[in-house]
Amino acid sequence: MDNIKRNEQGYLEDFSQWTKEVGTEIAKEKEIEMTEEHWKVISYLQEKHENEESLSIRGIKKSGVVNIKEFYNLFPGGPLKISTMIAGIPKPKSCI
Repeated sequence: MDNIKRNEQGYLEDFSQWTKEVGTEIAKEKEIEMTEEHWKVISYLQEKHENEESLSIRGIKKSGVVNIKEFYNLFPGGPLKISTMIAGIPKPKSCI
């Protein structure tokens, strides 16, 4: 991860540097053990980002990928911030 450029908040500066291994390393930094459910959320977020759609907790709730309670359980301590960081995409505007 030494040659991966990240900003001061820990988000990737260039999505093209993202790989599943990079996402796994970021997750480890956040003390998250990635499961199939985690990767479903990550794929959903990356797809939304590629389509230039805004990301929000409400959008996750409506997505059908995961319910809100499970989303918070999968990514504790700021689920949208942490999941987008692991996904290698910019922090959503809805996150402070």
